[in-house]
Amino acid sequence: MKRLLFTIFSLAPLLLSAQQVLTLEECYSLAEKNYPLSKQTALLEAKTNSEIKVLEKERLPKLDLNAQATYQSDVIEFPLQIPNSNIEPPNKDQYRATLDANQLIYNGGNISANAKLKTAELAAQQQQIAVNLYTLKSRINQNYFNVLLFQEQEKLLLSKMEQLEARLKETSVGVKYGAVLPASKQLLKAEQLKLEQQLSQVNFDREKALKNLSLLIFQNLDNTTTLTNPEILVTAATESQRPELELFNLQETQLETSKEVISKSNYPKLLGFAQAGYGNPGLNMLDNSFQDFYMVGLKLNWNIFDWGKTKKKKQAIDISKEIVSTEKETFLLNNEMQQKEAESDINKYEVMLKKDEEIIGLREQVLQATTSQLQNGAITSSEYITELNNLYEAKIDQQLHEVQLALAKANYKIIKGN
Repeated sequence: MKRLLFTIFSLAPLLLSAQQVLTLEECYSLAEKNYPLSKQTALLEAKTNSEIKVLEKERLPKLDLNAQATYQSDVIEFPLQIPNSNIEPPNKDQYRATLDANQLIYNGGNISANAKLKTAELAAQQQQIAVNLYTLKSRINQNYFNVLLFQEQEKLLLSKMEQLEARLKETSVGVKYGAVLPASKQLLKAEQLKLEQQLSQVNFDREKALKNLSLLIFQNLDNTTTLTNPEILVTAATESQRPELELFNLQETQLETSKEVISKSNYPKLLGFAQAGYGNPGLNMLDNSFQDFYMVGLKLNWNIFDWGKTKKKKQAIDISKEIVSTEKETFLLNNEMQQKEAESDINKYEVMLKKDEEIIGLREQVLQATTSQLQNGAITSSEYITELNNLYEAKIDQQLHEVQLALAKANYKIIKGN
């Protein structure tokens, strides 16, 4: 006996450490961290940074090396002879190599506006990912509370099994001494087998729900995993904190930034340029020989009339902003309806739980009297089993309502976004 106790106490820490305990918030965090979609946040940021660096390169001078060799059918000739001069016509074969440099001096802030637009697009894209990840919470809730329900049902069934075993032992003694008919023992034994069947079913259902949950949070969960029953506090009505609202705001910012880019794309562009080269002929067409040359200057480009194209582009963006605004209004309306439904569910289950307590209290009194009658041989095992089942059906109903209430509160928090 001492050796057995020593073994139990020695293995207890190992059994406790092997048991995995998981909370609802931990499931949310694991899903958000491990879901493949979450990797896009960093990828989009890296992509945008690269695109902004490309835009910034537009500020640097552009260098081009050009070379050409041509042969033409005709060249310029002077029809008149100038005294004391011998002007030869250019060669029909001509050669030129140049190094050209162009430097942007002013473009109305178009580069900065495009970089700002890239940043606004990134914020909207990352927020869209946050919205998609947020929808996972509802799926996690459903699977989490399914597991929790089966977990609690298993505890109830085990408690019921203990009571049945106690009555079975008492009945076996009665049968042994002829005080109780063997049929009473057989009825209790049949009920015990039925209970074992129910336990197996609950275990299979719990295992299935655990597998679904493990796929969502990317964790290996098995029957040793225990989920905690969360204490969810429903706060008074506050403004919604749903990520979709932030997404709508960021989309409006992105569209407004697009208008700024369109405006600045029509600003004048001033460039400085320089060219150095070597060729035959050079800049002096009258010198029919290889020579080096250079030139520097400024170039201004300004599209002063675009047939109303800029105006139409801005009108299209304004329409897009109105579309976003209507989507936001629609979302708020649907969200408010969901809140009302969730509040109604919470109130419903709270009322049902109060009735459950009264029902269980009465059923326990009835079972206590029935147990005493069974022990005294005043009733049959069949009557006892009926009252035992009535009690545990009431307890299972209470348990179901508790889980449904917790689920309704969890969903309410998700609907509110807080």
